[in-house]
Amino acid sequence: MIARFALPLLALVLPALAAAQGAPAPVPAVTPPAMPPPVARTVTAPRTILFVGNSFTYGALTPVERFRPDTVIDLNGTGVGGVPALFKAFTVAAGLDYRVSLETVGGAGLDLHWAEKRSLLDRAWDVVVLQGYSTLDRDRPGDGDNNARHAALLADMMERANPKVRVELVATWARADQVWLPEGHWYGKPIDRMAQDLQRGTLKARRGSRAIDGVVPVGLAWNRAFDTGLADPDPYDGIVTARIDLWAHDRYHASVAGYYLSALTIFGKITGRDPRSLGRQERAGRDLGLPPEDIAALQGIARETLRREGNAR
Repeated sequence: MIARFALPLLALVLPALAAAQGAPAPVPAVTPPAMPPPVARTVTAPRTILFVGNSFTYGALTPVERFRPDTVIDLNGTGVGGVPALFKAFTVAAGLDYRVSLETVGGAGLDLHWAEKRSLLDRAWDVVVLQGYSTLDRDRPGDGDNNARHAALLADMMERANPKVRVELVATWARADQVWLPEGHWYGKPIDRMAQDLQRGTLKARRGSRAIDGVVPVGLAWNRAFDTGLADPDPYDGIVTARIDLWAHDRYHASVAGYYLSALTIFGKITGRDPRSLGRQERAGRDLGLPPEDIAALQGIARETLRREGNAR
């Protein structure tokens, strides 16, 4: 009977004796608390954007053409970066996530893309930017009917693939050769008239299709650069000191500054961000050789054009 109670008694007495003699008491085992379950994180897929156009889109005759081609997806496999790569650079700087693709053919209108490239284009996109021929119609400059018809066909196709797609049309700039040379369709008219005509024709195309959401007023941004004295409106009589030349050497395509202004205007229209938020030290512009003062001035032109046009919707 004594042995039966001895062990429990010792279990109570020994820790007390150990404490009295300065020895540490045995520590009872502690069960660790259960770990909370991991928090599920939602991974948001990047927005997809497709640029469809021609040499005005891929930045012909300038370093813009081969600018960062690894940052965009060229559906034709020609390895160009162009204005889409500039757009991508701006979105990265702004902390936005866009997966940028392009499908471009030099000298093409939207009719060619519809006839020959539908297999590449017919898929779900979040945003599509369409840019047609530089005079709207190669054979009938200023006539926007053919451009409008094929813009609507492409937009309808995009909407069938994704009913929530946003489709924007780009209204391009005045070509100096079309304004200042006698053989030009706009010869003898003010430099801003051609871009205004292109803007009107493109707005007409938007109004003619419920699948087209808006117009990017690139040509009007160029007009504003002329009106404010930032850019020289007549490259044939020599570029005025301290003014920017927006055209390439053929007076048809854009210079680096011209494509940069185009990309800024598209960036502001698509994202809703103020192009000035990119800052005068914006990396893509500096990599292409633009001085900070020109970068800042072109950002301001893009912002003011979009503000005045009410985003050209």
